[in-house]
Amino acid sequence: MAETTKPAKATLPKSVFAVEVANHQLLKLAYDAFLANGRLASATTLQRGEVRGGGKKPWKQKGTGRARFGSTRNPIWRGGGVVFGPRGNENYKLKLSKTSKLVAVRQALTLADQAKKITVSDIKTTGKTAEIAKFFVDKKFHKDAKVLLVVDEKTPELMRATNNLENALLVRAQYLNVYYILNADQIIMTPGAVTAVEAWLGGKK
Repeated sequence: MAETTKPAKATLPKSVFAVEVANHQLLKLAYDAFLANGRLASATTLQRGEVRGGGKKPWKQKGTGRARFGSTRNPIWRGGGVVFGPRGNENYKLKLSKTSKLVAVRQALTLADQAKKITVSDIKTTGKTAEIAKFFVDKKFHKDAKVLLVVDEKTPELMRATNNLENALLVRAQYLNVYYILNADQIIMTPGAVTAVEAWLGGKK
């Protein structure tokens, strides 16, 4: 079964979990950058030269009383080419400096701690999903709560135990980001993860 022990709340370093959050502007930038950098430019449209058909002139040039047209591939025709549409090579990436990213993560962790979302606990499992599910029940988490498990190292047992839990996300401390933190309803951090996060983020406020 999953064994848990909860250290004292004082184990959360103030340099990471108690920083000043003047506003949420930086958090918004970091959140949007995460989504944008994971976006794929998969949408493509056909220009008039790529649409099939249209080789025959729709009607003769003169004498019909209608406007002259040379091809049904004209963009103003239904089924014709698309003007200025996506071509599949768009770059949606947003750049955020390394310092700004670290500050944003500290702010997100601070807000999560203020909301009492963070629990510091050891997690030991033999690799069974039922053990982690029971662990969530013992913690009195809502059945639909999104739980972020932060560890210093991913073990095969933990990965196997959490892979089939739709509402659980296992992540190493060094890969924490604003998106994961803000989207989580509950955050469980192992003592080793807290130490790793402090070493990574605790240098500057």
